[in-house]
Amino acid sequence: MIKLNLGCGKDIKSGYVNLDIVDYGGNQIHDINTFPYPFPENHFDEIYASHILEHIDNFNKTITELYRILKPNGTMIVYAPFFLNTKYFGDPDHKIPFSIRTFDNYETGAQFEVLEKKFITSHFAALKWMDFIVNIEPVIYERFFSGIFSPEEVYFRLKAIK
Repeated sequence: MIKLNLGCGKDIKSGYVNLDIVDYGGNQIHDINTFPYPFPENHFDEIYASHILEHIDNFNKTITELYRILKPNGTMIVYAPFFLNTKYFGDPDHKIPFSIRTFDNYETGAQFEVLEKKFITSHFAALKWMDFIVNIEPVIYERFFSGIFSPEEVYFRLKAIK
């Protein structure tokens, strides 16, 4: 199984191809805003993208490129800050807002089935119980209640449909 850790930063994962624009030692170097990526089509079984996609210049081009290098039925795991949380708007390098519906009906040639999506309310143990409540109906929570109590992150597990 071939896996990519996109925008790895200092999180060098064993068993992954770790890719970042900066040399952290143990990773390949490539600017993910430059296309194509240095991998052949249908190369990866899994792409792990944690807190990187909100930094990119062009969402559609990047997602199309990730789709290109994913194998048919390959999985993409995405973690991103929720757009109403200070983890998103408090960082001036964040360019792409993420909602619980970011990948619903995504249509640009890259086709994904959303296998799982959920909010992560907090990494503080005292607030983890809120995950259950906000994920009962996450779209309704986002629409009506997220402005009152904003989750920190959104998580997606996607399958490439080719």
